[in-house]
Amino acid sequence: MANRIAAIDGGMSYHLNALSDKAWAGLIDERIYLPKLSQADLKKFDVVIVTCRSNPDLLEPCRDQFLDFLDAGGTVAAFSGTSPERWLPGVVAREIPTNYWWWLEEGADSGLRIGAPKHPVFAALTLREFTWHHHARFEPPAGATSLVNHVSGGSIFYEDRASCGGRLFVTSLDPFYHHGSFFMPTTSRFLAAFLPWIKHN
Repeated sequence: MANRIAAIDGGMSYHLNALSDKAWAGLIDERIYLPKLSQADLKKFDVVIVTCRSNPDLLEPCRDQFLDFLDAGGTVAAFSGTSPERWLPGVVAREIPTNYWWWLEEGADSGLRIGAPKHPVFAALTLREFTWHHHARFEPPAGATSLVNHVSGGSIFYEDRASCGGRLFVTSLDPFYHHGSFFMPTTSRFLAAFLPWIKHN
């Protein structure tokens, strides 16, 4: 059975554009306008996607709401620019200078490496779909699985089933922002693969 997905709509143009894209809009069962999140019944859903750059000042007051959802067995996928350490359990973020131009360097190497190649997500995505730039690195809590690591240390995408009763994906990637701003095709490929995967996994 397919998962019921809610996506947080922060009300910015890139949220509207990304969530309305006909390539995957049908995978999202409901869009929750962020200022009204506190009134939403998250337990109607299996997955809640917190889109890039959703205002953490509005997410933080809903911390208990997210914790209850996770402890009931739900899945949360938190994307970049949301300060997840403020409203999710076990998140330790390390801010880094973002290198937007690494791909222009001689011998260009993003520094990203797959951390758990047998994880089911890699049946749908390859390292290529995770590779543009990232805005932080995380120290996953004990028992969590880093899916994509950086060679300098830390994770840019991890799954945590240990800090809650459900499943938590945390990443410093921002695909909704870039796709909804109409640049960086890799982010479109990421969404085109990740959203169908999380719908059915």
